[in-house]
Amino acid sequence: MVRPQGFWDTQRQARRRTRRLLLGFFLCVLLCLGVVHLGLTLAWWLLLHGWPYPRGFVLTNLGVTLFFILGGWWVEHDAMQGGGRKLAQLVGARPAQTGRNLPEQQLVNTVQEMCVAAHMQPPQVVVLARTDAINAFAAGWAPEDAVIAVTQGALDYLTRDELQGLVAHELSHLKEGDTYLNMHLVGMVYGLELIHNFGATLREEGGGLGRWFGSAIMAAGWVGWFSGKLLKAAVSRQREWLADARALQWTRNPAGIGGVLRKVLYQRQQAQRERGHWHHDRRSHAGLHHPLVQHMLLAEVPDSNRLAHWLDAHPPLRERIARVYGHPMPAMALDKRD
Repeated sequence: MVRPQGFWDTQRQARRRTRRLLLGFFLCVLLCLGVVHLGLTLAWWLLLHGWPYPRGFVLTNLGVTLFFILGGWWVEHDAMQGGGRKLAQLVGARPAQTGRNLPEQQLVNTVQEMCVAAHMQPPQVVVLARTDAINAFAAGWAPEDAVIAVTQGALDYLTRDELQGLVAHELSHLKEGDTYLNMHLVGMVYGLELIHNFGATLREEGGGLGRWFGSAIMAAGWVGWFSGKLLKAAVSRQREWLADARALQWTRNPAGIGGVLRKVLYQRQQAQRERGHWHHDRRSHAGLHHPLVQHMLLAEVPDSNRLAHWLDAHPPLRERIARVYGHPMPAMALDKRD
């Protein structure tokens, strides 16, 4: 039996760290505004020393920079209009077939049972029927458009207790508003990237002055974009810790979410032994490579080209497993359900 104090402490810690990281993200945006202005001021002074700054120089610099950041946020926000149901269609998920498919009927029943425990309105249940990897995601702006998507691999290889743990984890993301939070952060990061891209374009096409001013904007935009990506990934990792703890709270069964994570680890070890590199295994992760889905998954799709693990949106699997059980546990071999 898991100790209640353990998952309560984990939830409090995750929420506290999330607040700090969000404050850091806000400061990152302010810093980007300041660095862009400073870079343009320095470029003006070096190139046109003695010339007075144009009227409205400061407001123009800050306003254009803020326009790119908010514009990026709006573009990503607009891409998610229609909520979780639209996203489920984009990745090829279909509604669960409750009338003629027993595992999918059991999945829907499990979602409804866990929603009672979580005091939530049940989301629509969809299935990624062509995906062999054990995984899932939850998405939605509001209860009316919320979905839980589960892969065929999860239906094939998870026991009822493990399916409860997986569903509880995904319901936590909906209850805590993680989809809403992540989409806003994705939009802000995209806006910071637009600043860098604008600077690069200005440097290449703006002539002599354009090269100086473009370089200043590009450098400031890159620093803001990269810092934003780091902070967004760190926020996502804290939300995963929180969702694991919620799954423990609602199921009171470490073998539920713990078994899911151990089986995911086993699948990855098998794939590494058989193929050597993750990017050769795209078929088993069909539908999970969509950029809007990556940070929402139960377990991140492995990427052999990733620059560093501190850009991961999920904590390492072994660390998650150890925290669930209170000690390290090995991968768990798969046993296909009858």
